Amino acid sequence: MKLAILGAGESGVGAALLAQAKGYDVFVSDFGVIAEKFRMQLADAGIPFEEGTHSLEQIYEANEIIKSPGIPDTVPVIQGALERNIPVISEIEFAGRYASGKFICITGTNGKTTTTLLTYHLLKSAGLKVALGGNVGESLAAKVLEDAYDYYVVELSSFQLDNMYQFRAHIAILLNITPDHLDRYQYSMDKYAAAKFRIAQNMTSADYFLFNQDDAEIQKYRSAHSVAGTQLPFGLKESKGLALNYNGSLISASFPENRAKIDTSASPLIGQHNQYNTMAAVGAALLVGIAPTEIEKALGTFQNAEHRLQPVGEIDGIRFINDSKATNVEAVWYALDGINQPIVWVVGGKDKGNDYSPLFPLVQEKVKAIVCLGVDNSKILASFSEICPKIEETQDVNEAVRLAKGFAEAGDVVILSPACASFDLFKNYEHRGRAFAEAVTAINTTGV
Repeated sequence: MKLAILGAGESGVGAALLAQAKGYDVFVSDFGVIAEKFRMQLADAGIPFEEGTHSLEQIYEANEIIKSPGIPDTVPVIQGALERNIPVISEIEFAGRYASGKFICITGTNGKTTTTLLTYHLLKSAGLKVALGGNVGESLAAKVLEDAYDYYVVELSSFQLDNMYQFRAHIAILLNITPDHLDRYQYSMDKYAAAKFRIAQNMTSADYFLFNQDDAEIQKYRSAHSVAGTQLPFGLKESKGLALNYNGSLISASFPENRAKIDTSASPLIGQHNQYNTMAAVGAALLVGIAPTEIEKALGTFQNAEHRLQPVGEIDGIRFINDSKATNVEAVWYALDGINQPIVWVVGGKDKGNDYSPLFPLVQEKVKAIVCLGVDNSKILASFSEICPKIEETQDVNEAVRLAKGFAEAGDVVILSPACASFDLFKNYEHRGRAFAEAVTAINTTGV
């Protein structure tokens, strides 16, 4: 069998190594420049590869093609493959053929990474043989190649789900559906939602589908997508038939043959959106047989990915939180809603056509001062100047932290939650978040 792999990043190289181990004749093609790390891996394995071009004749000799999720189906190389009836699949689909363990899969427009990392942490802390993979940044195929795991916790984007056909999750989690990446779906919410529901394809009655019952879009599209797995809805709003309900700091689980209560008070996660994420992860942990006491203990030791409501220091009783990943208004709403102390809000960057009006009530109620960190802050100033008279602007992250500290007092929270892209002043949201954290550390060290 000849296999062509398009894209030589984490997923492509992982797929190439697994395919080689399974006896495939592998060829890797990347239209861009291959990172040195991945070029070395391919060379060391003796796998033929090319970069900066696609040799179509060689690619179309393949019996099957694996493509990077970043490559749309509309590009000429993929269109040519489909015209020749060459199957095009994802790395996840390919890895699923060779895994002996069970898959716990998470998707949703928001919250995927936090839920995936928390689920993995709960299983790992309980001593299970568990791997982490998928959209979280690690190749599932490379993990399958290790053949050392009973469970695989996999974050799945809609792009990965698009090219999955026979793959079957044992536990599938659907967190939410909100408009995103619609340019890949002919600007159709129906098509985008259909991609998300693919996470539950091929299930049997022995499998489980956990979904957010409070999410309006999930409810809207549920009837159009049949799911053979046992359906377990979770939610904050008390409702008949909920499998998981979060009330105060307590999660109540009512599964078939399994009822439990989980105290989440030790969890460092804040905000309503993280209550949904925690319910989903706790549900998966219970389904694989982890005891409530073990789950409660592990919740207290969880550390989320950087730049997602990440505590980065405390100065004179003022807590500093890095939420640089919050690049849209909805994410900021969840951040502000989840903080109960007075807030100094650091906001700004490259505007994405934001409508800030959903934030007005929260800002009026909770925010005592605003620091704008961006090249053009005119829209933020126009939106919030009357609601929050204490407002300053800067293009320097160190000055932003100094200004915020000056507005705050002991017991307050300073949060970087930008609602905007980072590209006006920073390389990406990670760069912005690290710069913010470093500025906090510098002031904490020098006092200036």
